[in-house]
Amino acid sequence: MARAAAEVRDPIHGGIPVERSELKLLDHPLFQRLRYIKQLGFSDLSFPGATHSRYLHSVGALHVAGVAFDSIMDAPGTPEVRPARRRELRQILRAAAMLHDVGHAPFSHATEFAMPDLRDLKIGAYAHRPDLYPPGRQATHEDYTIKIVTDSSITPLLEHELGVPAGAVAGLVDPDLPVDPSWYEAGGIDWRPLLQQLISSELDVDRMDYLVRDSHFTGVHYGVFDLNWLMNNLACHVVDGAAYLALQARAIYAFDDFLIARYHMFLMVYFHYRSVAYEEMLHRYLNAGADGWTIPADIESYALVDDAQLTDQLRRSDNEWARRIVQRKEFKLLLERHGSPADVDLSHILVRLAEGGIPVITAASRGQLSKYFDGRAAHAATQGELPLGTHPTAAPRPTSAIWVLERPYRGSPTLRARHLEQSTGLFERYSEQLTMSRIYVPLERLGDAGALIDDIA
Repeated sequence: MARAAAEVRDPIHGGIPVERSELKLLDHPLFQRLRYIKQLGFSDLSFPGATHSRYLHSVGALHVAGVAFDSIMDAPGTPEVRPARRRELRQILRAAAMLHDVGHAPFSHATEFAMPDLRDLKIGAYAHRPDLYPPGRQATHEDYTIKIVTDSSITPLLEHELGVPAGAVAGLVDPDLPVDPSWYEAGGIDWRPLLQQLISSELDVDRMDYLVRDSHFTGVHYGVFDLNWLMNNLACHVVDGAAYLALQARAIYAFDDFLIARYHMFLMVYFHYRSVAYEEMLHRYLNAGADGWTIPADIESYALVDDAQLTDQLRRSDNEWARRIVQRKEFKLLLERHGSPADVDLSHILVRLAEGGIPVITAASRGQLSKYFDGRAAHAATQGELPLGTHPTAAPRPTSAIWVLERPYRGSPTLRARHLEQSTGLFERYSEQLTMSRIYVPLERLGDAGALIDDIA
């Protein structure tokens, strides 16, 4: 590994070494832009310490990716990879982790719905697959990320400074992107599935960084889990010539804790009623035309679009919603209900408020422990226990499978591999979706609204 050119001092991971080629990438305006986008949007209104940026999170993800890669490659049973090739794969992974959030819009997810049509971005990597990337749909922050990686002034830095194909980095950010498979081949094994899972999966470096980071800066403990134990027990499982992410069985309870930590962070922090209210008010401002403010499709101009730019736009606006956001005159929470979608129908409340002439904002947040289980439940029960490196020919290739490795008895010369969902009961136990329905009204009408619904709330 190249000698570090700099060290980023991080309150979560301590000193994070950054290589010289990576430092040039971190200094690029499109990446520096992330300094001015808060990781948690409006959450600092309820958790004043939560002013940390997507820049800091991205540097943290870069670090965790390198540690995770080394842990897997050094784990017993991992196929050997030539040192030079190992360095190349490690660099591709670290670049993808560093850039995975580079396309985020101001206030994180709150403004994504205002992005232009995908066709306006002119993403060359999508051109030959309109079936996967319909040009008429609305762009997402992932699309902006792919554009920045493959067709911006960052692209030459990836190609010439880091020495990695920009398409290889994009292929880890987007697992569906058609790319050259040789970019991930080493020792006759396709490493793309494992590397991609480290970027986005049920056990990815993104979550492993943001949970502990968001817990730290919000001052809560919901997202705390044993990061070191998980990292030390990462491994790989090779199926039909492809490597997949795996976890040693002794760490399965740490994984359960990790899964629950994320679930509780969504319920208690990410879906906090106040930040949801501000997001809804921002939506109304943008839907009203936003005084001409738009998210540009030109990717170099995007470097100037951040929280500060949009906040300045709000401060100069006479729009009612802009004034409420800037002056902190939000609609106040009147009531909320938690439960299954059938349990949180508030239509009768809304009818009563409408009859009383009360302006309202409604919001529904949906929380689920995991989407991983949904896509695998159909065939998971038929898989059984498998000797390491084998797979039943009748089963579909587990492109998103995460495996758990265990020895059937102490001293056993072989390992057995099981699908993750067969090793923990949490997926089934928390399989139902939790919905939070909320109604907000202006502060000055809160008393009137309460009186109107007192007999039916």
